[in-house]
Amino acid sequence: VYELLHVLEFTSSRKRMSVMVRNPENQLLLLCKGADSVMFERLSKHGQQFEAETRRHINRYAEAGLRTLVIAYRELGEDEYRIWEKEFLKAKTSVTSDREALVASAAEKIERDLILLGATAVEDKLQKGVPECIDKLAQAGIKVWVLTGDKMETAINIGYACSLLRQEMKQIVITLDSPDMEALEKQGDKENITKVSLESVTKQIREGISQVNSAKESKVTFGLVIDGKSLDFALDKKLEKMFLDLAIDCASVICCRSSPKQKALVTRLVKGTGKTTLAIGDGANDVGMLQEADIGVGISGVEGMQAVMSSDYAIAQFRFLERLLLVHGHWCYRRISMMICYFFYKNLTFGFTLFWYEAYASFSGRPAYNDWYMSCYNVFFTSLPVIALGVFDQDVSARLCLKYPLLYQEGVQNILFSWPRILGWMSNGVLSAIIIFFFTTNSIFNQAFRKDGHAVDYEVLGVAMYSSVVWAVNCQMALSINYFTWIQHFFIWGSIALWYIFLVVYGSLPPTFSTTAYKVLVEACAPSILYWLTTLLVVVSTLLPYFLYRAFQTRFRPMYHDLIQRQRLEGSETEISSQTEVSSELPAQVEIKMQHLKANLRQRNQ
Repeated sequence: VYELLHVLEFTSSRKRMSVMVRNPENQLLLLCKGADSVMFERLSKHGQQFEAETRRHINRYAEAGLRTLVIAYRELGEDEYRIWEKEFLKAKTSVTSDREALVASAAEKIERDLILLGATAVEDKLQKGVPECIDKLAQAGIKVWVLTGDKMETAINIGYACSLLRQEMKQIVITLDSPDMEALEKQGDKENITKVSLESVTKQIREGISQVNSAKESKVTFGLVIDGKSLDFALDKKLEKMFLDLAIDCASVICCRSSPKQKALVTRLVKGTGKTTLAIGDGANDVGMLQEADIGVGISGVEGMQAVMSSDYAIAQFRFLERLLLVHGHWCYRRISMMICYFFYKNLTFGFTLFWYEAYASFSGRPAYNDWYMSCYNVFFTSLPVIALGVFDQDVSARLCLKYPLLYQEGVQNILFSWPRILGWMSNGVLSAIIIFFFTTNSIFNQAFRKDGHAVDYEVLGVAMYSSVVWAVNCQMALSINYFTWIQHFFIWGSIALWYIFLVVYGSLPPTFSTTAYKVLVEACAPSILYWLTTLLVVVSTLLPYFLYRAFQTRFRPMYHDLIQRQRLEGSETEISSQTEVSSELPAQVEIKMQHLKANLRQRNQ
C-alpha cells in the first residue's frame, strides 16, 4: 500500500500534476503527469532513454485524434524531502496575495530531474452534431476560431473532424517545435532562445501573409494553425497586428496548446477590431475567454459549472449553438430592429400632428389633444402591439432559419437597423402625420357636422385626428407583422377598441374632470357618418405609401427573407436550397449568392 503524502494540483499554467507517495519499501517517490510541452524539458539526462520513442508514440496518438499525457517519476531522499516539505507547507498556509505563486514556485523546485516512464492516450469524442453545427455557422458567414489546449496534431485532427479544416484548404502552420529549437532549449540559454523564437515566429507570419496575398486572385482558402509557444510571441505588441492581419485573411484559425490567459488575449485582440465576438467553452480554462468576449456561452457538462457560471448564456451541448444563433439570434435582431424603428414611427406620427396643428392655429399654444389623450397614447393605445412584435414576430420559421443560414447575414450586415432604414421609418412617420392632419381638417372643416348643423369645433377635430392616429399606427403594425398569433390580434385590435372605451368612460365624467372630452364621442362623433368616413379615408391613405413601398421592394428589390417567403409560398424550397449550399462564405460571397437567387426568381416570373 502506498502512502499519499502530498498532491501538487494541476493548473493551466503548470500543465501538469504530481503526487508524492511512500511505497512499502519506505522509498519516497514523486509521480508526475502532464503535457509533453512541459514534461520533456524536466527530464534528467539519464531519464531520457525512451524520449525519442515516446515522442513518436505521442505524435501517432495525436494524429489519430487522441489526447495524450506524458508520465515520469523521481526518487527523493529523506533530507531533500524534509527541506522541501517545510517550504511547501509554508507556501500552502500563506495568507498573502501571492500564495498561489509561492506554491507554484515550491512545486517547480521538486518537479525536475524526472525519469520518463511513457505516455498515455485517451479518446475524447466530439459531441453529437458538432461538425454540422460548425458547417452551418460557416455558411452563415460566421468566422470560427478554435482555442484549445490540445497538442497541435490532435487539434488539426479535430479540425478536420468538425469540418473546420478541409482537404482543399491550404494550411499555414506556425510552430516552434523544431530540432533546432529543441537543441537550443537543451543548452538552457534563455535569452538566445527568446531572440531566436521571436525571429522564427516573425518570419513564419510574414511567409504566411505572403502566401495569402499571392493566392487572393485564385480564391484559395487558408487555415491557420499556431501553437502555444508561438502564440506567446505572436501576441507581443510588435507582432500582434501582423498576426491579426494574417488570421483575419484565413478562413479558419486553430490555436493549440493555448493557456487560459492566451485564450483571453486572443479574444481581446479580435474584439479590438470592432467585430462582435462570441466565446463558447465548457471548462474552467475557458472562463477568462468567456468573460472577455462580447457574448459568453457556457456548456454545462462533465467539466463542472465554472464556465456556465461565468457566461451570459448556458446550453447543454455545443450543437445547440446553431439554434441559439441562427434561429433566436436572427429573430431577436429582427424583432428589436423593427420594434425600435416602429417606436420612431408612431411617436413622430403623433408628435407631428401636434406640430402641424400648432402651425395651423398660429402657434396659439393650445394643444390639439386633451391632456389625458396625450398621457395615454404610449401607455395604453400603442404600447402592447409593439411589445407583442418584439416577443412573437418571426419572418420565417425556425426550420427555414436552419435550412438557410445566410439569413443570419441580415444581422451581420445590419440591414434592418441601418441609418437609411431608421430614416425611412422616421420619414414614414412624418408623412403619416401630414396625411392625417391635412386630410382630417380638409374633410370635416366647413361642414355641418353635428345634428343641429353646427360645424366642427376644437374638441371634435382633436378626437378625429387622434382616432386616425390610433387606427393608423396600429394598422401599420398589422402590416409590419409577419407572424400573427391570437395575442397580437388581441393587442392590436384591443388597443383600438380601448381608445373608444376610454373615450366613452372618460367623456361620461363631469365636465370638471373630462373637460374637452365631455360626451364628445357619444353626442358628436359617433352619430356622424362623416367622422367614420373621414377616419376610414385617412387610415387607408396613411397606410397606402408603406403598402406600395413593400409591394415594390418585394417584387423588384427583395431582401433575403422576402425571397425565402416567396419561394416557400410558390413551393420551390429545393431550388432556393441549391442556391445556398455553400461553405465558409464571407459577406462578399454571400452577396453574390443573393444576387444569383434574385436573378433566378426574376427568370421564374418572366
